[in-house]
Amino acid sequence: MSNAMSIEAIVAKGRRRSRWRAIVSGVLLLAVAGGGYWYWSVRSLVQDKLTYSTAMAAIADIIVTVTATGTVEPTNKVDISSELSGTVRTVEVDYNDEVTVGQVLARLDTDKLEATVELRRASLVAAQARVSEAEATLAERLESFKRASTLTERGIGTQEQYGAAKAALDRAEAALKSARADVRVAQANLVVEEANLAKACICSSINGVVLDRNVDVGQIVASSLQAPVLFTIAEDLRKMELLVDIDEADIGKVSVGNQAGFTVEAFQDKRFPAKISHIRYAPETVEGVVTYKAVLEIDNAELLLRPGMTATAEITVDEVEQVLTVPNAALRYAPAKTADEAQEDAPTGLLGMLFRRPPSNAPVTSNDPTAGGMRTLWLKKGDEAVALQVRTGVTDGRKTEIIEGDLKEGDPVITGATGK
Repeated sequence: MSNAMSIEAIVAKGRRRSRWRAIVSGVLLLAVAGGGYWYWSVRSLVQDKLTYSTAMAAIADIIVTVTATGTVEPTNKVDISSELSGTVRTVEVDYNDEVTVGQVLARLDTDKLEATVELRRASLVAAQARVSEAEATLAERLESFKRASTLTERGIGTQEQYGAAKAALDRAEAALKSARADVRVAQANLVVEEANLAKACICSSINGVVLDRNVDVGQIVASSLQAPVLFTIAEDLRKMELLVDIDEADIGKVSVGNQAGFTVEAFQDKRFPAKISHIRYAPETVEGVVTYKAVLEIDNAELLLRPGMTATAEITVDEVEQVLTVPNAALRYAPAKTADEAQEDAPTGLLGMLFRRPPSNAPVTSNDPTAGGMRTLWLKKGDEAVALQVRTGVTDGRKTEIIEGDLKEGDPVITGATGK
């Protein structure tokens, strides 16, 4: 029994040793394969030659613009309503009709209003008649008071007669004042009703063009709750304005007086000139985006533009002429790792050889502005890339002004590189 157990233990031990030998052999094989892969990757990177894409530094003009969208609107647009309720008797204008100040647009039925005016006129005449009556009564009471005063002074009349005459005179004076007040009330009522009669004629308050008509003959207008808009009139369409929304990131760049150009969908090949006349302080927030409204003056002498057209405007905020420029791609370029930098990435251990990534062509030099405002350009001199520190100025998104640095017109600046 003991011999059999010894044989089984020896066999099991041999199996464990074989398993460990297989594991160690596999690890060594992986290590050799990983090291070979890394070696050939580094070698290929070191030996590869780069082909540089270049552009020439050039003298050019730079125009900096801010893009904004908005709508074309009339300089002055008025909604015409009715202050009165009633039935529309006539409509005397239609869409696109040119109108002048005071021109009749529509009329309401005036039968009831005219009757009310006649009633107020009659009331005024009656009030005026009462004034005449009160004046006659006052004159009569005044004579009676004078006689009573004379008799009292002579000792013929009594004090009671004098008091009665005085009271009658006072009442006559009060009655005259009341009658005259009634006349003023009647006159005011007449003015109100005449004004209502005049308002039955719905007239234009400006010179312009009828943009919209929301009324027809026979329609009942009810203005008790909210005055309905019957007509929309735009002032002279030869002078219009463009209302654009400027992003909060760009609002500090624009100012009143900036020149602009814009296009509309109806005339995509035509660029219309404009100028900023006003920038509003009130912000407008839509879905978390803050914008500010700018008003641009438009000369629409050809009457090509119509109210409500959507426009895309480019506002000129800065402009420099004949300055040294480079493409923006040159400022974004940075060289790949050199062979020495690649060798420095060599693994130092077994796990590093197995898992460390081979070097790549990813840029390692940043071209962001330094604390002093300097940036790095790379010039091609022969087959080499030479770094050059420059200070940049304005940019239009495609090219940038160079205001400081040892760069000359015609120098080849590197914009990219590819390996062969």
